This record gives sequence, structure tokens and C-alpha cells, in this order.
Amino acid sequence: MEENNINIIKSSGKKVKFSLNKLRSSLKRIGADKETIDAIIDKVGEELYQGISTKEIYNRAYAILKKKKSYMASKYKLKKAIYELGPTGFPFERFIKALLEYSGYEAEVGEVLHGKCVSHEIDVVAHKGNETTVIECKFHGEQGLKCNVKVPLYINSRFQDVKTHWNGSFKNGTKLNQGWVVTNTRFTEDALEYGRCSGLYLLSWDYPEGESLRDRIDTLGLYPITVSTLLTNREKQFLLSRDVVLCRQLIGDVFYLDHLGVSEERKEKILNEIKMLCS
Repeated sequence: MEENNINIIKSSGKKVKFSLNKLRSSLKRIGADKETIDAIIDKVGEELYQGISTKEIYNRAYAILKKKKSYMASKYKLKKAIYELGPTGFPFERFIKALLEYSGYEAEVGEVLHGKCVSHEIDVVAHKGNETTVIECKFHGEQGLKCNVKVPLYINSRFQDVKTHWNGSFKNGTKLNQGWVVTNTRFTEDALEYGRCSGLYLLSWDYPEGESLRDRIDTLGLYPITVSTLLTNREKQFLLSRDVVLCRQLIGDVFYLDHLGVSEERKEKILNEIKMLCS
């Protein structure tokens, strides 16, 4: 069967044509070499059938990467790893806070700010220079869900209420100029259009192009601890509960692996994987 005649099923349930180039690009993006890319494309090509899910294609590629180079498998599972920050949205909020801090911001989670009309609990409040930004995080624990226009509409009304009060008070010392909405999935076209029109900054898995959540993570090497192929789910949950949300944080907090009873040999493997990821 020709690859351009194969329909695959996305997580949303939508049917699309399978693209070999798209698969090749996603593997190049994580730094896979030609030999590895060819091996994955040959394997996927052999097992393609009408109606295969994107999840099945991903699993085949992931298995080969894990066998060859575990740190590449970790990069490849980034999207899935962000879902694993759930089931609540709180670890995702701390992950966004960490991303901002490594981008030069000072940030706090769960602050209550006064508005002109009412008070609001804000997911992340970030400061840089003489500007303050308020960020609301919309975490989805399963694929295929999108943020529709109601989300930025609601958040913009909260942002405007807080902004009026903040900028009217001399004691704050900074200007509140921007509101963000961050999601680990995607926005609908209406939501994006509203964001552009209202001046609200929208950040999703693949938007804006070149500065999306995925781009920022790859550029800064700030992978969530859940990407690790060597840590168990129990170990990941333990680390998240201790506020270790980034792989690179574990390099400085190795003692947590001792708390977990990880052997020296396994500890060395885990840290080698993480160092290669973050380099």
C-alpha cells in the first residue's frame, strides 16, 4: 500500500493521511541519526494498515528509540510526559513556573491578587524587570481535548479586573501588562483569534510557531521529570510531590534517589540519561 493512501486516526478521532515526512521530521527534531530514522521508518512502513492510530505508530517508534538510545526515547515522549504531570493541574503549574524561571523571570504559583471588583487566585504570577505577567494554566489529562474560546474570554475578564487594580496601586512597583493562557493541548481557531484580538498571549503545545511550549522546552532543555524512561511511575510521583518537576533539578537533588532506595548502578544510568537530555 502506498503511504499516501493510508488513513490514520488521531487522538481526537479525526482521520488524516499518513505522512512519512512528518514522521521523519519528528525524529530529526529529537536528534535521531539516519540509521535510527531509517530503522523506524522501515518498521512503521511494514506494519501500516488502514485506520492505524497515531498512538500505535508512536509506540513502534518509541520502542526502537528506547532500545537504541533511551534519552532520545525520552525526548520523543515529551507530549505524553506532560500529560503524565496530571491528574491534577498543579504539577503543570509548577512546570510552567520553572520554565519561566529559567527564562529569567521570578515566579510564584497560587497567589491571590486583588481585582477592582473581586479577588482572584492566579496560577502563576511572574515578574521580570519592571513588568508583571499573570498566567492561567489549562491542563488536560487526555489527548484530543482543545481549549475553546470560552477559556480566553473568561481569563481575559479576570486579567482586566486584576490589571485595573494592580496598575492603580503605586505600592506594587511594576506594571501589569500581559495576561497569558497556557495549555498542554491546543486552542481552537476561535480561541486563537480572540487571543490575537484582545492582546491575551496564548501558549499551547504547538502555538505560537517557533515559541510554542514544545519549542521552549526543546530550546532550553527543560524536560519534565516524567519524560524519563528509567524512573518508575512511583518514583516520578515521589519526585513531583517533592517539587522536582524538571529533569535538571534532579541533578542537584540526587539525594532523592537515595531516599527511594535506588542502587548506585541504576542511579548512574538515570543521571547519565538526564545529563544527555539536558545538554
